[in-house]
Amino acid sequence: MTMPVKVLTKVLNLPTLIFATPAVAEKASEFNLYKQKFEYHTLSRESVDGKRLYATPDGKKVPSVTTVLDKTKPEEKKQALNEWRRRVGVDRAQAITTEAANRGTRMHTYLERYIKEGAMPDRGSNPYGWDSHRMAQCVIDQGLCNVSEIWGVEIPLYFPSLYAGTTDGVGIHLGEESILDYKQTNKPKKEEWIEDYYLQLTAYALAHNEVYGTNIRKGVVLMCVKPPVDDMGNPLARPVYQEFILTPDRFDYWTDQWWRRLEQYYLLD
Repeated sequence: MTMPVKVLTKVLNLPTLIFATPAVAEKASEFNLYKQKFEYHTLSRESVDGKRLYATPDGKKVPSVTTVLDKTKPEEKKQALNEWRRRVGVDRAQAITTEAANRGTRMHTYLERYIKEGAMPDRGSNPYGWDSHRMAQCVIDQGLCNVSEIWGVEIPLYFPSLYAGTTDGVGIHLGEESILDYKQTNKPKKEEWIEDYYLQLTAYALAHNEVYGTNIRKGVVLMCVKPPVDDMGNPLARPVYQEFILTPDRFDYWTDQWWRRLEQYYLLD
């Protein structure tokens, strides 16, 4: 089934590096993308029997959004993942997963620095970090250019007594209040592969609306595809930017899908 969600794909030019010169520092002091609008709660979390749980201000321990989605993953998706692991080998699969996670963490760090300070640091001398730097610049050039405000980074959110999680950002995208999610991928995504991304965005929007009194009905995934590189870490092709937008007119549909998955989780638990 084709999901009626707007998908944009753009091919980027290789990014220009941003260095922390005095001129950049002065520009950063005038940078106003980051505007803390709410006093977000701090939530502690722990892992119990393979589940990530958050301790919320109401005294409850609730599952994370990612735990809910993982535990209720459709069988065909589980089988496809297991088949991939068998095909590439367990050790190689783990190495690919770990490398992608580390790359994503570095990319998020660069983006957070840019959002708060208006500039990213030098890419450094370690070639393992260059991909993340290039990819963060991709997201800035082609995605964050459409964001006028960001109210926080790595924001803990919870829906009282039901679930919690951490979203990359919340702010204004093309004039509309939105949940923001930054992702990296080894290969371009097709729309039918990313249902869980829409569910994630919806869950975070519902939690934000419930606790902070907003009416967020939009979510944006800002994604960059890792470019191929040579042995020295030099890019062999231009990076590709993908953007998936959960539009307000589809929010009720995804809300229904999210509540179904959450109900399934609690019935299984």
